[in-house]
Amino acid sequence: MTVSDHIDRFAIDPFGADIPAESARLRALGPVVPVELPGGIPAWAPTGYDVLKELILDPQVSKDPRLHWRLWPEIGEHPSWGWILGWVGVVNMLSTYGADHARLRKLVSPSFTHRRTEAMRPRVEAVTAELLDALETAGAGGDVVDVKAGFAHPLPMRIICDLFGVPDEMRDDTARLIAAIMDTSDPSPEHAAFVQQQIGTVLPALIAHRSEHPDDDLTTELIRVRDEDGDRLSDEELLYTLLLVIGAGFETTVNLIGNAVVALLRRPEQLAAVRAGEIGWDAVVDETLRVHPSIASLPLRFAVTDLKVGDVTIPAGDAIITTYAAAGVDPAHYGPDADVFDATRGADDHLAFGIGVHRCIGAPLARMEALTALPALFDRFPEIRLAEGELRQVPSFIAFGWQEVPVRLRG
Repeated sequence: MTVSDHIDRFAIDPFGADIPAESARLRALGPVVPVELPGGIPAWAPTGYDVLKELILDPQVSKDPRLHWRLWPEIGEHPSWGWILGWVGVVNMLSTYGADHARLRKLVSPSFTHRRTEAMRPRVEAVTAELLDALETAGAGGDVVDVKAGFAHPLPMRIICDLFGVPDEMRDDTARLIAAIMDTSDPSPEHAAFVQQQIGTVLPALIAHRSEHPDDDLTTELIRVRDEDGDRLSDEELLYTLLLVIGAGFETTVNLIGNAVVALLRRPEQLAAVRAGEIGWDAVVDETLRVHPSIASLPLRFAVTDLKVGDVTIPAGDAIITTYAAAGVDPAHYGPDADVFDATRGADDHLAFGIGVHRCIGAPLARMEALTALPALFDRFPEIRLAEGELRQVPSFIAFGWQEVPVRLRG
């Protein structure tokens, strides 16, 4: 039960401890289910592929809380809701609608074209090789090494920081900020205040640095747009656009690489087929994104008008989460074994990068990084295997990935 309505709501696990099982329980309740997010925020959760796709593409579903969330005016009355401000209390492509969204997307999308992505390939290959050398040294004596900490995390982090001109001394703070936003296990006002304080410290420092030391990077380019034409990009939009593109530009790829490594090591017959050339790496990436999407559920979208889903009506002004993890393993769309990682199925219609006007502009870069990193890792370490012990999900219902990926590089 929430403070805002009298509907019985399914409480989403803020730790995301077992996202597949939770998705199955939600699906059993119907095509769209009233849920309670951490801190007691009421929302609706689509539980299947077709419903989620329909809602994402519906122009009567907005991402702007200022215009379309009926509870936006009272968010300050609920201290435990403060964590959501890192997602909807910002002004960027993730939280705008219509013309404002199109304007902001148009400013950033040229930076992620196929040409620009391809131009970065040599840098991705060089960083990949450097990190693999370091992994080999760390695991030379048969010691357990963490593929996430030593490879899956630093590769996309270094690439996105290069792209946006984040200096070395600011990169650790940037990574901690994004991790804090992704962590939904603590809805306390103190955690929310910490996140807002970090947003107001880390990114202004980057903007100040690049204003004083302009270079051939995307932060400098966005600063130039703001300075030359404030009607196209305000100070606030500059800050929050950087938050979005830097955060989404590495954190999701971290999980993509880590999740693919774990999936293949848990399915040795699939890995053998990949190594034999019977399954392509593109298929591995798509199957990882389907079964283990880097973002499990993304808050929030909002009903502009009453929305009819089956025999349920989502009232105008209510919030909706985009449930990519549930959609990816929907038996109605992918068959009875939908929850099984099988790269031979050739399912490339997943929604993990979104669809429509909000499709992730960084998808080509993420794919290129994964398609560089994964073959290189398994070619360098053909005997790699998971170390003993249980893997732990990151504490989030939003992010879908592992806290560590401990492996032994030699048999």
